[in-house]
Order: sequence, then structure tokens, then C-alpha cells
Amino acid sequence: MVKTLLLGGLLGALVVGASLGGLLEVAELRALNALFSLRGPRRAATPIVIVTIDEDSFDELNLAWPWPRALHGRFLDIVSRGHPAAIGFDIVFAEPSARGPADDERLAGAVARAANVVLAAARTVAQNELFTKVELKVPTSRLRAGAAGFGAVNYDIDPDGNVRRARLEYQLEGERFESFVRRLYDLGVRAGLPARPLPAGDAFLINYRGGPRTFPWIPYYRVLDGEVSPEAFSGKIVLVGSTTPILHDAFSTPFAPANGMPGVEIHANALDTLFQGIPVRPAPRAAALAASLAAAVAAVWLTRRLRPLRAFFVLAGVALAGWGLAVGLFVLWHAWAAAVAPTLALVLAYGTTVVVEFVQEQREKRRLSRFFSPAVLREIVRHKDDAHLGSSRRLVTVLFSDLRGFTSMAERLEPEQVAEVLGEYLTELTEIVFRHGGTVDKYVGDCVMALYNAPFEQPDHAAQAVRTALAFQAATRGLSARWEARLGISIRSGVGINTGEAIVGTLGSRQRLEYTAVGDTVNLAARLESITKDFDAPIIISESTWALVDGQFPARALGEVTVKGKAVPVRIHAVLLSSTRKDERVPADVRVAITAGQVTVEAAVHDLTVGGLSVRELPLALTPGMFARLSIAGEGLGEAVRADARVVWCREAAAGFAFVDLRGEAAQALRDYLSARPGPPSDPGPR
Repeated sequence: MVKTLLLGGLLGALVVGASLGGLLEVAELRALNALFSLRGPRRAATPIVIVTIDEDSFDELNLAWPWPRALHGRFLDIVSRGHPAAIGFDIVFAEPSARGPADDERLAGAVARAANVVLAAARTVAQNELFTKVELKVPTSRLRAGAAGFGAVNYDIDPDGNVRRARLEYQLEGERFESFVRRLYDLGVRAGLPARPLPAGDAFLINYRGGPRTFPWIPYYRVLDGEVSPEAFSGKIVLVGSTTPILHDAFSTPFAPANGMPGVEIHANALDTLFQGIPVRPAPRAAALAASLAAAVAAVWLTRRLRPLRAFFVLAGVALAGWGLAVGLFVLWHAWAAAVAPTLALVLAYGTTVVVEFVQEQREKRRLSRFFSPAVLREIVRHKDDAHLGSSRRLVTVLFSDLRGFTSMAERLEPEQVAEVLGEYLTELTEIVFRHGGTVDKYVGDCVMALYNAPFEQPDHAAQAVRTALAFQAATRGLSARWEARLGISIRSGVGINTGEAIVGTLGSRQRLEYTAVGDTVNLAARLESITKDFDAPIIISESTWALVDGQFPARALGEVTVKGKAVPVRIHAVLLSSTRKDERVPADVRVAITAGQVTVEAAVHDLTVGGLSVRELPLALTPGMFARLSIAGEGLGEAVRADARVVWCREAAAGFAFVDLRGEAAQALRDYLSARPGPPSDPGPR
């Protein structure tokens, strides 16, 4: 126990020292970003609207920056008619207008008439080898005279480049200046907006509601053109600022990395934080340091008591519980509990203890090998367990696509031609998958497997998979036309889609890992692709996929079918292509003899295509998925056309069949018959 305390205490002290020395600061800040991501965006609660100086406004106004201040004055007069609670201009007017005093006067008059305008000031730092000069660039005296106030718009940037903190006051050469958001807060309170008390101290952590456009955006030019009524600003805080990259007023924030958040939207989030009284509150640092010490000691003790793999899972559970607590505190009480240091303490203590134990066990093994057999020795001395590659269960949509006739095509072409054709085909299909947000899991010959809703969340994953399948069909038709002209070959493809839970992650062996999905969901998607040829349907989707896309795509129910590997029948649907059957389906004045098992009956053909037919007056009960032998006869057909078919739907005394193998003279006879027939009839049932 003493050794445990000594080792755990030493490792915990290392983590505490790293934390106090600032080595973990960036990691903790990124963990805060993760907390925002786990919490997700939330609706803004304060009436704030942003008027954007954007690309559209530059195009519509056709003016170079800076715009005339008289233009801003006209804008203020329009907005003021709506009686907003406050107006904040995130534009620094530190120098007189280059267009002359009259231009300044127009803006100054509008600012005075509005009486609730806060102007921007900018804290600047100039330095060289000899000195550092810090000053506050404030609006011109003429503009300040009529304004409700001015405030600094600067934000402190954290070591990882993100803006998270806003100030209420700035101190410069012994003089204190209020910030831009503090001025607007005071105006909003005086205008009667509900507000919580200001947080203690000069600065606070912004509780971001979301990314850009969390607050309403209105382009500047639309206000000037009268497209937006002044009443739209009634009782609201109006912020005016740049959202165009041209003016370089954008920063990184938890919801908008890579300088994706305009500064004016940061003001909006800071104001919302103040009015709602929800600044992010850091937990006491001493608590995180104490937790790190305790975690290190506990990890050493557990790893010594348990086998390494079991200890790993226990400690992983402890770490997850700690992160879960951190997430709960953040989501429910806006509290930021530092979780990186305790987690690092767990990891460091576990890893160090495993190494120490391994060295000790090997030494013990060599010592005991003189007395025990290898089999007994293995029971005495613990060995390091094999690493387990984890994975996760998640909802995914799986798509399988396969070329029909690829084997026969490969037999007719040279190997180099096969490689060229296959490369062209897979390249085009891969681009389609990527275009619809999917992940190409693998290629198996000419088969493509794609995943949707993995690895990133994709709300419309089922619909995107179906759109991919439709695009596959269009691409396949185009490729087939090119290959037929060049190589004399034509192709078709079948697509199967299924939605459900699967194990998704990096799976494989130690020598080779792949990101893939496994499970019954994947197997069923593959089976659906394999039966597309049986139903003469290019795209077949499962009932679970159809439930997510119902009403978005034309389709016909194929009933229930028992696929290989599943004892329980599954309901399936065929997604129709935009031009499918409308031109091919025609009424028919023929009859068909249907042989199912040992029974043969006759029925009237309602409509006929080269892919199948529907019948009425059927005296025999059939079920979807059954096979039957058909013999079609009638005037205009000549000899009877015989074909094998599968039942695809049934309703009362009507049914639909899909030809399984119709080719040669029989197929040509049907084409000749159909070409002489009139247009489509009414639909007797599902197709």
C-alpha cells in the first residue's frame, strides 16, 4: 500500500505540476470546445438582430470600403423609426471622414437623433525593440457628442487561437474604459429588456449559443432599400458589423473553428450571456488538482489489484464517468470542470503501473522458471493481455451496388481493358458517394459498399443513400452507352439499401485495419442488392429505410421476401427511376397461363412491359416472392411467350410479376407487341 501511495502520489504530482505550469492549458481549452459540441447549439433567448456588412451589400451598393458615413446616417434614421432598444456599430470611426466634414455631420446627426447608439473603440498595441505602446482608438469627438457611449470591441484570444472571454472593462494607463457589450447591456436594461445581474470581475467566459447565424442576420442593403420594415427592430438590440472575409473581422470560437465566426456575432453571444446571466463558470482549480492526485493513486491501486485489461476497462469507465459529470455540469449549470488533468493522471498512472508490473513480472518469471513448468508458470505470473480494438454501435444506412454481367464482360475483354473499365466505373461511383456525404467502405471487385451517418452525423442519411442509388443508375446508363460504343459491351447495376444499427469502427487484424461496419444490417443490405435481378428492380430498399424516406421518392411495394440468412421475411420496396415504366407500360389484350407449383390457372393481362406484367381476375391466391411459369398468348404475339417470373405484389384478384429470365426471341416478340400498343392504363395495384 505504501508503494501504491508513493507511486500514485509521484505521478499525480507530475500532472499537477504540468497543470500549474500551463502545459495542459491548450488541452483543457479544447476540452471546453468539446463540451460545447456535446451540448450542441441552443436557441438564443435575447432579442438581438445582426445587420451584416456582407458581400451582397457590397454588390448591391457598389461602393468601396469604407462606405460614406452619410450612408450609415441614413441607415440609422431608418432603424431608429422602429424604436430598437439599442444600436451597436461594430465599426471604428477613429478618423474624420475622407469625404469631408459634411459626411461626418450626416452620421453625427443621425447618431444624436437615435440617442441610443453605442460606437466602437479599438485597443491597439504598437511595439518594437525599444518600447510597447498601447492606446485606445476612440470615435471622433463629433460622433461621441451625440452617442450614448462607446466601448472597446477587442477580445482576448486564448493560446489555442479561440475567442472565449469577453471583458466588461479595460484598463489603460490607469484609466478604465467600459467594453462595447457592457455599454449595450446598460442601454438594453434601461430600455426595459429583462436582464440578470452582471457577473463579478472584469471578464467572463462567453456561453456561446451556436455558430454563425445563430442570431438573425439581415443584410445592410436590405434595410436601405426598404425591404426590411423598421418595425423588425422594435425592442431589439441591433448590432451592425462585418460578416465578409474581405474586412478580416472573423475569429475562431468553439462552434466555428478556423476563423469562422464574425466579430459582430461574438458580440451577440456575449450580450446574450450577460442578459441571461449564464456565463461559463470555471470550477475551482484546486478541485481539479485534488482530483488529479486522487485519480493517480486510485489508478495505481486498481491496476495492481486487477489484470491490466480489466483495470483498463474499469479506469476507462471512471474516466467516462468523469467526463459525463463534466458534461452534465456544463449542460445543466454552465460549469466548466477541468477534466483533462484528472484523465491524464489516470492514463499516466495506468500506463506507468502496467510497465512497472510487466518488468517485475518478467523478472519474477525468470526467477520462478527454475521451479515451475511453463504451464503452471503462466498461471502464476500475469501476462499483458492483447490489445482490444474497440468499436461503437450506431445507426447507419448501408448501400451495396453491383454490376450485372461483370463476369461475362470480363471474359470478353483483355485484362487491361477490364482494369480500365472498372477503374472508370468505381471512380465515378466513388465521386457520387462522396457528393452525397457517404463513406466508401470497400470495393469487392465491381461491388461498392458505402456507409451513411458514419463517421459524422448525417440527419438525412437514408435519403442521401437513395439519392446516391439514383445517381448510380444514371451514371451506369451513361457509362454503358460509352462502353457499348467503344467496346461493344453494355452494363446494368443493382443497388440494395438498408438502415439499422451496426458495429462501426476501425476493425481488422494487427497487420491491417479498416474502417468498416459489421452486423445484420450490413448483411441484409447485401442480400437486397443480390435480389434486384430477381425483381427486375434496379434499386431495392428495406422497410426501415423506406420509413425514413417515405414520400420523398416514387416507389412501389414489393411485399415480403425471405432473403438468404434470415428466417423472418422482410418487407421491401423498389425505388422507381424518373423515367421508369411511364413509357414502357401499356395495356394488353392478351391472357396468361400461370403455373405455380402443380396448379395452372389463366388470367387476363392488365398491362405489360418488357420487365413484367400485371393481371386481373386471378383465381389463384399468390404471395410475393413466389416463382411461377408464365405462358402469354394473344393476338399480335404470334407464338406464346414463355418466361419464368417472380410475384412482386398481390391485392385481391390482381397481382404483379417480374420476369426473371426473358431474352432472345421471347423478349423481341414482347417489344414488337408493345411498340404497336397505345399509352398506359390506370394502375390496378402497387407496382
